[in-house]
Amino acid sequence: MDKRLKKQKDFDLVFNKGARLYGKSLSILYLKSKSLKFGISLSKKHGKAVLRNRIKRLLRAAFNNFYDKINDNYYIVIMPKRADNYDYFTFSKEIEFLLKKGKIIND
Repeated sequence: MDKRLKKQKDFDLVFNKGARLYGKSLSILYLKSKSLKFGISLSKKHGKAVLRNRIKRLLRAAFNNFYDKINDNYYIVIMPKRADNYDYFTFSKEIEFLLKKGKIIND
């Protein structure tokens, strides 16, 4: 089973109808669905392709820690905010905080 959100129509659905959670370094959009999938939305403002791909790798790795803890089926889109430094630890803490805030995972 592929757990990544890939289709543009699925991203559009989450952006138009999903709920939003805001943190210091990330924003998360989520919407109830039939299966659990997540995607990453990243603009060119974050830098060149090498940096954007690194950010996506870090976000995927950080999100995978919480994949098994999610209560229900959601489409989740993660959007990082621009920063000077991007690191795994910050993303991991922020994802955990926002998922608990939105009651997507239990405390």
